[in-house]
Amino acid sequence: MTGDPANKIIQSTMRESLGSRLGFIFLAAGCAIGLGNVWRFPFIAGKYGGAAFVLVYLVFLILLGLPVMVMEFSVGRASRRNIGLAFKTLEPRGSKWHFYGPVGIAGNYLLMMFYTTVTGWILYYLFSIARGKFVYATPESTQAFFTTMLGDPATMTLWMVVTVFFGFLITSAGLRAGVERITKILMALLLLLMLALAVHSMTLPGGADGIRFYLLPDFGRLVGHGAGEVVFAAMGQAFFTLSLGIGAMTIFGSYIGKERSLTGESVRIIGLDTFVAIVSGLIIFPACFAFGVNPGAGPGLLFVTLPNIFMQMPGGRFWGSIFFLFMSFAALSTVIAVFENIISYWMDTRGTSRKKASWLNCAAIIALSLPCVFGFNLLAGFEPLGAGTNILDLEDFIVSATLLPIGVLVFIFFTTMRYGWGWSAFIAEANTGKGLQYPSWAKPYTRFVLPLIIIIVFIKGYWDIFMKG
Repeated sequence: MTGDPANKIIQSTMRESLGSRLGFIFLAAGCAIGLGNVWRFPFIAGKYGGAAFVLVYLVFLILLGLPVMVMEFSVGRASRRNIGLAFKTLEPRGSKWHFYGPVGIAGNYLLMMFYTTVTGWILYYLFSIARGKFVYATPESTQAFFTTMLGDPATMTLWMVVTVFFGFLITSAGLRAGVERITKILMALLLLLMLALAVHSMTLPGGADGIRFYLLPDFGRLVGHGAGEVVFAAMGQAFFTLSLGIGAMTIFGSYIGKERSLTGESVRIIGLDTFVAIVSGLIIFPACFAFGVNPGAGPGLLFVTLPNIFMQMPGGRFWGSIFFLFMSFAALSTVIAVFENIISYWMDTRGTSRKKASWLNCAAIIALSLPCVFGFNLLAGFEPLGAGTNILDLEDFIVSATLLPIGVLVFIFFTTMRYGWGWSAFIAEANTGKGLQYPSWAKPYTRFVLPLIIIIVFIKGYWDIFMKG
């Protein structure tokens, strides 16, 4: 027997809900779509040979991402609760699955402790490019601009605070009036801007070589990097791009009705997430090839290389501003979605009002984000993971290499084991409504093979940090 039926009815009637199916899809996709899609994906694809890597990535996206997303949505919709209470609502009486709830929410806080800082960088670049700061930029001056920004705690703090304040301003306005309405606008503008940027980039002289590199598979280039390394890179990108395992998707499942099956909705969200990642490559690869830049240059591609590329284009100030506006929308959509998860936790577990929870957490996230800001300047001597690392690297490692895979394992075992919620309950919830059904025959894969893959990814993440090289 799981939970108290009377309590579930009370929870269901009191629960906020989204105003439309499109709002749910955009919110969940907005949470998944972020810097991993529009920044990390293109340079990882560039490093590992373009289109051949993309094909491997898509395979693992379906094998890894889809099942776990369906699980998170199912737990959220069945419980009508945030991850803080979702396991407690569904777990067998006397079991301890609910212990993971606070851990999952801690992952949301940790993610925002560095994600808000990087989002602040993007907003600062948007502000600077729009003002004409890079009009006469050279590679040296652009590198100096980035280095100066990192060394200035006041500038970094200001733009981090702007990010946090904007995010909680939206959440405080309400689920429908704030979070859903603004996310719809952000996502619609994001899609329009990226399509405009992609068309412009693909029509640049020399851009066709970048399109061929990106879209025509060359498995010779893939094998040249080592098949094992490429597979792990694709597996890691597919696993981490959707931010699964910390309840970021559970909350949106709790806000929707039972009219649609959750596998079909997950496919649409993953499809939108993948569309943004692939079109981001159509922005970056043609531009890099048109101006003779290595698309696998690494994270510096966004903040050092691309501003120079835009300044060499006709109308570069305009296109550079549009690019960083697009990046801002992508980053802010994730910030708003994760903030909503944090706010709902306080509302669910503490009975705090939405406005009070928003402004208390606004102050808390600002304070918690300061170590990441100072890690590039005042605390630059602290190298927690070895020479050349900083506090952002540590926080990212804890979230990406530790909490996400552990959280995914919790969701898998909870939904497939009879000592948890159980396979029958999961399948019944996932397949309620019209649309694509989660196959019952996939139980052996979901219960045994999928966790094995996650454990391998988990071990590989630790190996690369502490043992490799």
